[in-house]
Amino acid sequence: MTVAVRVVPVQRLLSYADAVRDVYRDAFGRPPWNEDAGRADAYLDRLGADVHRPGFTVALALAGEAMVGWATAWNTPEPFPTERCYPQIAAALGDRRTQDWLCGAREVDELAVAERARGTGIGARLLHTVTVDRTDGRCWLLTAARARDTLRFYERAGWTVATHPSPSGTSHAAILGPRHPARHLAPRPL
Repeated sequence: MTVAVRVVPVQRLLSYADAVRDVYRDAFGRPPWNEDAGRADAYLDRLGADVHRPGFTVALALAGEAMVGWATAWNTPEPFPTERCYPQIAAALGDRRTQDWLCGAREVDELAVAERARGTGIGARLLHTVTVDRTDGRCWLLTAARARDTLRFYERAGWTVATHPSPSGTSHAAILGPRHPARHLAPRPL
């Protein structure tokens, strides 16, 4: 399967709403995520607002006209957000690191690849495409610590885990991009 991965204008993303929903369900409907169709619909609703965030960018992975993956990113605002799981990340990093490492950086919000296209490098290509233009290298993302395969994927792509999960594995992890200037400062696991 030949797949083109490229940044597209927001209008083009919105024309793929049904495909975004389908890939979301496919990518996040299984363990460890176990998200139902309602969560995919809720993501589309959130995406309608997210496209207005400063620095919003989206890359699509297309096999012909069929979407097999996508990634979205934006610039993390200052002050650091307090909704969703952001407070957990801020508590794990501390105020100074959160400010210096994450505020104003390119945040990869979502990355989804259809099951049939996994293991082909599309995820890494999407990740690269939404971050490559950040000349200072300040890119980051967060994910659930229970998603061990996801954490390994990011590490293979050169990303560095900057926070470490609680012993129960129920927390979230902040991960710094391969060119992030603070990645060598990230604490190593014990």
